[in-house]
Amino acid sequence: MSQKEVSSVPSVFNTILVLDFGSQYSHLIIRRLRELNVYAEMLPCTQKISELPWKPQGVILSGGPFSVYEEGSPHVDHDVFKLNVPILGICYGMQELAWINGKGVSRGDKREYGPATLNVQDNACPLFTGVDHSQVWMSHGDKLSALPTGFTTVATSDNSPYAAIAHESEKIYGIQFHPEVTHTAKGTQLLKNFAVTICGAAQNWTMENFIDTEIKRIRALVGPTAEVIGAVSGGVDSTVAAKLMKEAIGERFHAIYVDNGVMRKNETVTVKKTLDEGLGINLTVVDAGDEFLGKLKGVTDPEKKRKIIGNTFIEVFEKVAEGIKPKDGSEVEFLLQGTLYPDVIESISFKGPSQTIKTHHNVGGLLENMKLKLIEPLRELFKDEVRHLGELLGVPEDLVWRHPFPGPGIAIRVLGEVTPAQVKIAREADYIYIEEIKKAGLYRQISQAFACLLPVKSVGVMGDQRTYEQVIALRAIETTDFMTADWFVFEAAFLKKVASRIVNEVDGVARVTYDITSKPPATVEWE
Repeated sequence: MSQKEVSSVPSVFNTILVLDFGSQYSHLIIRRLRELNVYAEMLPCTQKISELPWKPQGVILSGGPFSVYEEGSPHVDHDVFKLNVPILGICYGMQELAWINGKGVSRGDKREYGPATLNVQDNACPLFTGVDHSQVWMSHGDKLSALPTGFTTVATSDNSPYAAIAHESEKIYGIQFHPEVTHTAKGTQLLKNFAVTICGAAQNWTMENFIDTEIKRIRALVGPTAEVIGAVSGGVDSTVAAKLMKEAIGERFHAIYVDNGVMRKNETVTVKKTLDEGLGINLTVVDAGDEFLGKLKGVTDPEKKRKIIGNTFIEVFEKVAEGIKPKDGSEVEFLLQGTLYPDVIESISFKGPSQTIKTHHNVGGLLENMKLKLIEPLRELFKDEVRHLGELLGVPEDLVWRHPFPGPGIAIRVLGEVTPAQVKIAREADYIYIEEIKKAGLYRQISQAFACLLPVKSVGVMGDQRTYEQVIALRAIETTDFMTADWFVFEAAFLKKVASRIVNEVDGVARVTYDITSKPPATVEWE
């Protein structure tokens, strides 16, 4: 098995395949379908259909930032039409259908971005059952200049004479608007019409069903004797993955917690109490802080930090694995990681021709000669699905709803060189910030919050003395899937209290700021 696991989920659940052309909305198509309990998976638009290990129930061609008529623009493998399954093209995907069937696509006289009123011409089209003259969201500069060969017009808008089209004899549809965004009034209904009514996909994607199928998959993959070593951090992802693994193979799973010297305050104590004492998981605690911090000395580039931490993380794991000697003579063969679907989408370029933003430590920075084989049971799940899974597995509520913490830890929240002194400042500030959020009853309203230490100094006044010390930036975001996020609006009195505590209680801090940047354009973390 290669380092990247191939998902077997589509072989169990009816799957809608989303072929991604690099749209910022592609992941939302997946989200909307899964909210309908229909399993959907995304692959790049360049996917060779002959290499698919499973047959989809239907195919959706996503939007994208390109023009189909320009040289170098991405195009779908024409074998997709040989699958004999329904196809829906959205925005660029619709233009791709038109380009293949007559090339009637050109730059529009007027760019259409924002709300538009959809005028349904053919109410008998099954794609538009229950979707009448409603508001939709447009985002395109190109449009169809002619009706593709073999298609009819289903709907129009003021600026798009071909806002929706359908093939005369086959189940192939194209829409110029985006049903996946909330601004399209009946977009979810349209996606349900396509996935459930037209494609016949079963609405059986639930975490209850996932538990059963994934445990069977894990047992088949690991076999009756092999041992699994687990990468646990105390966060919800790794904890849920660990609990799922324990349910699957019992005592053959060994959870390893590595204190890398850049964890949250009191993290080691909390992890031991939760995983070992609370969930009954075999847990080994490794203190490797000096090793990590030693390798990070003098390093300021965030990608280098991630690579160093990722590589060191695996090196430590392999050393621990060598020390595990099962009584029956079996060997440790697998490494468990809590990789989630947003990590995969954002970090792996093959998930569409979109630019890699940053390397997540769960999917990047691994050693090329790593001896252990990866097993990633949460790889196809979004954060909300993982939390529901955790609740079903009996993971404590306070841990299920704990904010995410990056694998590289405080190392990427200390901008610039990571030293023990800098880590201490960032850690203490973060502890105060989270403590006040919990006191204010805001923790569950916020998806992720943290403090980071900036690589600048600022003039301050303490007592009658002038100071020249460091700056803490606070961040808090609201999101459902961590692909997009908005900043959380605190009351001024709350921020005032937090800033006062940090400046007064954390040595070396002269100023506190609050980050009000959404994602995009920013990422959640600063590095």
